[in-house]
Amino acid sequence: MPDQFIDVAGIRIRYRDSGGPGLPILLTHGIGGSLELWTPQMTGMGQSHRIIAWDVPNHGLSGLTGKAEDWESYAARLLAFADALGLDQLIAAGNSMGGALSLRLAALAPARVKGVFLANAASLGPDVFPVFRMMTVPLLGEMMSKPSEKGLDMQLGAIVKNPACVDSDLRAALLRNLFKEGGNTAFLATIRSTTSVFGQRKSTWGHSHALLRSLSVPMVILHGRQDAVVPLKHSEHAAKLARSARLIVLEDCGHTPQIEQPAAFNAAVNQFLETLS
Repeated sequence: MPDQFIDVAGIRIRYRDSGGPGLPILLTHGIGGSLELWTPQMTGMGQSHRIIAWDVPNHGLSGLTGKAEDWESYAARLLAFADALGLDQLIAAGNSMGGALSLRLAALAPARVKGVFLANAASLGPDVFPVFRMMTVPLLGEMMSKPSEKGLDMQLGAIVKNPACVDSDLRAALLRNLFKEGGNTAFLATIRSTTSVFGQRKSTWGHSHALLRSLSVPMVILHGRQDAVVPLKHSEHAAKLARSARLIVLEDCGHTPQIEQPAAFNAAVNQFLETLS
């Protein structure tokens, strides 16, 4: 599926659009990632559904914003991207950071977002990956996030339970992301705006909890039980807070269920769409 590019508020955005029928499903990746993390959904569901995956600004092959971004500013950019594509109605789905942005998109455009699908979503509670906490320390964060093959291996060790699910194409894309010029600076700025050395900032996860309580949009909260980045208890608590949410726990699965267990992930999305229709 070819890359496409569109200018959104002066930022060049890369995306892929399967062109399938029905309600568009807008997929947002996690921090440090890119749209390649949604390849199993593009190939497995793209003909039967309209699947749109994008590179968040400062990530992948999208442009740099030159600003310190947090979940709120990135969610505003997600809405601007949806506006640019003329998406009047959509399903907002995201993994990790992408989950936090999808939840916020539903609050920004409640009449347009018909469903929310959160996969191992970030910022649903105070606990955060210890490495991210350490990266908030000046100089130490710069040293720890310096791009390298070893750094990629450490990243993969955190986001997947079984590294065998990462093929050579995805590995090459993630390595490219690590070496993106200006990407590391943007990455650290976002980590530091949402996290402190003590954990996720209360203003960040507290906002997520408030949205879960207030939003009436149908929601699926999916989580890999062996996630080393975001604890399962965050999603379990979020499902209790939400007005209308179904919790799905995938066994033998880590932080990126869409690539670790694509068949189960795609089946969960399809079932969600059936309930909406």
